[in-house]
Amino acid sequence: MLEALRRYDSPTLANAIETFNVRPRDEGFAGMDVRCMFPELGVMVGYAATATIRARAPGQGVDHSPSLWALVRNLPAPRVVVLQDLDDPPGHGAFWGEVQSTIYKALGCVGTVTDGSVRDLKEVREMGFHFFARGGCVSHAYVHLESVGDAVRVGGLTVSPGDLLHADQHGVLLIPKEIAADLPDAADRVVDREQAFISWVRSPGFDPDQLAEMRGIRH
Repeated sequence: MLEALRRYDSPTLANAIETFNVRPRDEGFAGMDVRCMFPELGVMVGYAATATIRARAPGQGVDHSPSLWALVRNLPAPRVVVLQDLDDPPGHGAFWGEVQSTIYKALGCVGTVTDGSVRDLKEVREMGFHFFARGGCVSHAYVHLESVGDAVRVGGLTVSPGDLLHADQHGVLLIPKEIAADLPDAADRVVDREQAFISWVRSPGFDPDQLAEMRGIRH
């Protein structure tokens, strides 16, 4: 199923999800403040491990890293770490760089989604580890994990541990598990319908007077 989902871009899957009416059309995806840092890496699909971070003040002496490592290892592969940055504004210090990316890649993660910042972009890109983040940052400041395993909100998208995410150059999409296995067929139908319409618009037989009818618009 995961391999099948990787064949589609996120807008196509978003359109396919709409056909099931399982959630409002303005929900289920992250906003523009979480952007794809490495579009050339293509599609990322994985199960979410969640945590929160802060970087503007030192932590309280408890390192929650082992808890996040354990959560990651208990999820099915591939895994994606989703970090909510609790600083206001977020992104003052980067949790993610070459070291953390190396650790989590070894633990079966394919990338991260965060509303915080990231660094070591050249090295991490060469690793093939996906960064979906607010942007780049030079320092880790006092970054530390505040909590592990709770639902988080990143770019307006609420993500719980074990949620299935699909992400590419367009952004991050939450895949409803109850329809995940049916999405590829639905996506194919969406593609076929759109391509048939596009082919008609580009053809010599295109008639502007028929646009409303072809688009299914009722007057």
